Amino acid sequence: MLKYHAVALMAGFILDLLFGDPKWMYHPVIFIGKTISFLEKNIRKILPKTPAGELAGGVALVLITLIVSGGIPCIILYAAGLIHPVIQWAAGAFMCYQLLAVKCLRDESMKVYDALKRGTIEDGRHAVSMIVGRDTQALDEKGVVKAAVETVAENFSDGVLAPMLYMLIGGPVLMFIYKGINTMDSMVGYKNDRFLYFGRCAAKLDDAANFIPSRIAGIMLILAAYIGRFSGRDARRIFLRDRRKHASPNSAQTESAAAGALQIQLAGNAYYFGKLHEKQFIGDPVREIEVDDIKRMNNLMYIASTLSAVLLTAIGLMAAYFI
Repeated sequence: MLKYHAVALMAGFILDLLFGDPKWMYHPVIFIGKTISFLEKNIRKILPKTPAGELAGGVALVLITLIVSGGIPCIILYAAGLIHPVIQWAAGAFMCYQLLAVKCLRDESMKVYDALKRGTIEDGRHAVSMIVGRDTQALDEKGVVKAAVETVAENFSDGVLAPMLYMLIGGPVLMFIYKGINTMDSMVGYKNDRFLYFGRCAAKLDDAANFIPSRIAGIMLILAAYIGRFSGRDARRIFLRDRRKHASPNSAQTESAAAGALQIQLAGNAYYFGKLHEKQFIGDPVREIEVDDIKRMNNLMYIASTLSAVLLTAIGLMAAYFI
């Protein structure tokens, strides 16, 4: 199975580099998101609006979402295997392609770059609001660029490295389960009045699922910095120094490596839903952040993604050979 997973991983990665998200078909993450919204609405109707009731509802949401996220691709792969093993492999490779976000990350963040280069600050704010969760109405140009760089750095972990790792370990089914966890966290994993209790289980599960991948992703960005002639030395130094400077145990892992590689300062205070969240700065302001840093971050992310795909595929093939 490791050999099958490894080859399907590389095939999916190449398809993603070439074509990006398949716009001609319904994206599975959208389906997962709609499932989560439906479950939240109906679970809240059943259980009492108390801390204990909302905690129980959050657990129910997680369990059902995991069953749906993993169950559907499992059935599809089983049916494909009844036809022919090659059909099953092709279906798995296509599923991997659907859930990787290398080209999508670049395309969406470059919309911010183009908006700032060719349009107004309002265009830039609107473009970055499509890919970040923070409030963007009051951001200046540097704030818009910082938000775009940070989202590429953070999403390299949960949109590229983590899906690859889970694909190698458990194939498309585990990869889909991971995306279910990640999507739940992005929808209900907030510490506000609405989700403080209801989203706690999803948030904690996401922290656990990303704990190891985020750290591997940070290391991959450091290696990519050396390969791509960014500041590998600073990427390593800032990663070791600042990778815990975030409320999340995982987010600063990649942001710190990226800040060091680009020799810029990221993070700092930000507004979410009108509320100020105080954050420590990550990195040193060796130079001022500029619009071209969006391009640089994408180049760094592409090198790290390619390196990750090659290494994980090689590990899978070697492990399959010796096992």
